[in-house]
Amino acid sequence: MDNEDIEGGEEEFRAQLGRKYRPVVAHDRAVLQMSSMDPGSTSDSSPKNVKIDGKENMGSDAREGSAPDNLRVNESERDSKLELFGFDSLVNILGLRSMTGEQIVAPSSPREGRDGEDAPITYGPPKPSDVKLGTLMGVFIPCLQNILGIIYYIRFTWIVGMGGIGDSLLVVAFCGSCTFLTSISLSAIATNGAMKGGGPYYLIGRALGPEVGVSIGLCFFLGNAVAGAMYVLGAVETFLKAVPAAGMFRETITKVNGTATPEPIQSPSLHDLQIYGIIVTIILCFIVFGGVKIINRVAPTFLIPVLLSIFCIFVGILLASKDDPAPGITGLKLKTFKDNWFSDYQKTNNAGIPDPNGAVDWSFNALVGLFFPAVTGIMAGSNRSASLKDTQRSIPIGTLAATLTTTALYVISVLLFGAAATREELLTDRLLTATIAWPFPAVIHIGIILSTLGAALQSLTGAPRLLAAIANDDILPVLNYFKVAEGREPHIATFFTAFICIGCVIIGNLDLITPTITMFFLLCYSGVNLSCFLLDLLDAPSWRPRWKFHHWSLSLLGSVFCIVIMFLISWSFTVVSLALASLIYYYVCLKGKAGDWGDGLKSAYFQLALRSLRSLGANQVHPKNWYPIPLIFCRPWGKLPENVPCHPKLADFANCMKKKGRGMSIFVSILDGDYHECAEDAKTACKQLATYIDYKRCEGVAEIVVAPNMSEGFRGIVQTMGLGNLKPNIVVMRYPEIWRRENLTEIPATFVGIINDCIVANKAVVIVKGLDEWPNEYQRQYGTIDLYWIVRDGGLMLLLSQLLLTKESFESCKIQVFCIAEEDSDAAVLKADVKKFLYDLRMQAEVIVISMKSWDEQTENGPQQDESLDAFIAAQHRIKNYLAEMKAEAQKSGTPLMADGKPVVVNEQQVEKFLYTTLKLNSTILRHSRMAAVVLVSLPPPPINHPAYCYMEYMDLLVENVPRLLIVRGYRRDVVTLFT
Repeated sequence: MDNEDIEGGEEEFRAQLGRKYRPVVAHDRAVLQMSSMDPGSTSDSSPKNVKIDGKENMGSDAREGSAPDNLRVNESERDSKLELFGFDSLVNILGLRSMTGEQIVAPSSPREGRDGEDAPITYGPPKPSDVKLGTLMGVFIPCLQNILGIIYYIRFTWIVGMGGIGDSLLVVAFCGSCTFLTSISLSAIATNGAMKGGGPYYLIGRALGPEVGVSIGLCFFLGNAVAGAMYVLGAVETFLKAVPAAGMFRETITKVNGTATPEPIQSPSLHDLQIYGIIVTIILCFIVFGGVKIINRVAPTFLIPVLLSIFCIFVGILLASKDDPAPGITGLKLKTFKDNWFSDYQKTNNAGIPDPNGAVDWSFNALVGLFFPAVTGIMAGSNRSASLKDTQRSIPIGTLAATLTTTALYVISVLLFGAAATREELLTDRLLTATIAWPFPAVIHIGIILSTLGAALQSLTGAPRLLAAIANDDILPVLNYFKVAEGREPHIATFFTAFICIGCVIIGNLDLITPTITMFFLLCYSGVNLSCFLLDLLDAPSWRPRWKFHHWSLSLLGSVFCIVIMFLISWSFTVVSLALASLIYYYVCLKGKAGDWGDGLKSAYFQLALRSLRSLGANQVHPKNWYPIPLIFCRPWGKLPENVPCHPKLADFANCMKKKGRGMSIFVSILDGDYHECAEDAKTACKQLATYIDYKRCEGVAEIVVAPNMSEGFRGIVQTMGLGNLKPNIVVMRYPEIWRRENLTEIPATFVGIINDCIVANKAVVIVKGLDEWPNEYQRQYGTIDLYWIVRDGGLMLLLSQLLLTKESFESCKIQVFCIAEEDSDAAVLKADVKKFLYDLRMQAEVIVISMKSWDEQTENGPQQDESLDAFIAAQHRIKNYLAEMKAEAQKSGTPLMADGKPVVVNEQQVEKFLYTTLKLNSTILRHSRMAAVVLVSLPPPPINHPAYCYMEYMDLLVENVPRLLIVRGYRRDVVTLFT
């Protein structure tokens, strides 16, 4: 349960109590009483009778089974409980118990209209409705029942005959080691916190993320559904073998295995297996529909025939030499043991009968795939976590005990079977366990049928609940049909599971079904091992499992074992299963809903980011490794439409500053006001901005800063934003084109202040003029990208032009570099130097040198006619009026000349010089770049002691009539290099 649920429960509880909280003062009665309490007392030891304001608590008569100390709370007592902490002890207890997952009964409020009498308020966990299970009945027996199944009874003797005792021991050790290591990983994860429904899906999903959890969980669901078909076919085959007359079809197979006289061997017909298998599956589904309570009552009784049958098998082996049950059974003989030690791999037909012309060729790898389902079932205890008294104790002990017990049983059985019957008998008698059992085969037949039906019932019960748990997490919308309310039976998921099970029953071949189950279970076990490996390797503060006997190397070894076994069995089945899991994974990534479960992958990303950040250090980044990290200033000079937190074109421009989408942008907006009053508004605005960034498909993060005004907010941002060398290095904002039109007199001072802050903080600046006309990714541009390179900027302007060319909208453009020089300079030498410089930078561009007259020559020759002369004259007139008003106010008040709260010294000739320079540069841009797709020009720094109003006039004259312009200022750092 997250904090929001806890807070919501507290608010509801407070509302039910009907009380109002107030601040605490020094003379508060609660403070005085707390200071006089016994230091050794705990929060649970509340006084039964508390006197407040002369009134004694009337709740002295307590009832049994109520809250601790059986206390009844009246209104005045509630006002005194731990008021110093802002909430009383009842809410604190509710919060703590809700964190442990216990269901809390909401306290009832006193009835209205009863003066002087308070109704009792009770709290605490409700009476348990179901009996909790311990380690034996809750974990050990279910795991034992799922592990000991059909493979042991009707395939294990055949495996010993085909692989021999030596290879059979290797198969058991190999598969047992895999499940043992997986059990250790399962124990570690299961003891790291409370578990909910879903079993291994829940563990894997919370460790590797929802995408991996859903993909492996669905494969595990398919494995359980197919395992149900395997158990059904095993029960039917045993029944038809024990009662041949029940078969409607008969198939005679002649064995040719080097014997002198071929012997006819009866094998159940495929059609009989299909018909009886479908009937049994339907009957089991009706039992499943009866509910899990019926299943839990019946399931333990299935284990008794299993244990009885194993006992009868061992007794029969010991008595075989005396009873002589069959010609091929020799009893425990050393000669038989030696004869069966080595393997005898050969071809068989689809029923497993040796045949030189058979279609199936057996090997060690195939035996591993056939036997591995006999060691599955270790997840049965984790699937019942909700019914266990102590999951963190029962799951490790019960699962490992069942794994070691069954592995030891398999090892002993290999030795006994290999010494008790000839190889021919082991290969031909599919029910040798029944033949050799004491006192008669019917005991084994009944035991096999009941055990396999019980295992099938468990599979048909667990698989729908696993599917329902995946659907209830609301990750995949397509699984919404399988959602169920808490406490309800997953009927639709049961129908779907039965459909899959019947489809596998129709196949009818047990040896073809078992490899499929093997792949799905191995994939799940590999996921559990990888989860433990990741969590153990990262060792996050939340990783504190109670099961201490684990190590990341064991989990990694277990995962490697699972993958190796998959490829040993069948590389084709492995590829198909991995491809299926990958398809589900990508489908979840595309169609699934994002969920944050605090998984281990997020922790891995976090630690990787920290390690990478530390490796970057605080030193200056080399130009070869320099990436633009733009700080996008979202706050516009004006208002945007409602529910639009950022100018739409700013995100498009931010994408243009990244090569192939690689890089990070920081979108920042400033909220005017007091932080304590606007904190919630800032959180809401940040969520809206982050959502809008994702909608624009721009990789970046959103930040909202609350400050008294824009200038103070930006000054704090430019100083503190970022970590180490991952601080933003370019400030991007829109040019304030509307400041004069809408008479926004505060904009000039703010705009100039932002530029000066960037210069002081050594941040590059990119100001976009004509942002409304900036093209998106689908609007292809033609023409040129013109650079007016005036001052040294570390190569930032050149780099930005190259980044623009990587975008589809600008890839058809060419770059032109205009170098501004005075008329008396050597233009040819300058052009050659710039060309050589661009060549060394691996940049293709046309170089054009433009000569401009200096200000001194202009004053001597007088002003010349220019197309921007009208704007120049208008700017002169406005600046003169502005300065005249400033001087008049200064004379009137008797103070020095002030502008924007600072003293200024204005040289009118210097103002004329700035205006003339911007006029000539604007005229040059209009003359040479009127048809350019975008123009880049150096940003002139604000002159010292000039009013911000004058600087805005200079800038307006510079951008006059230029539709799309980037005004760029670099910083004291090179961003391009000549060297490799």
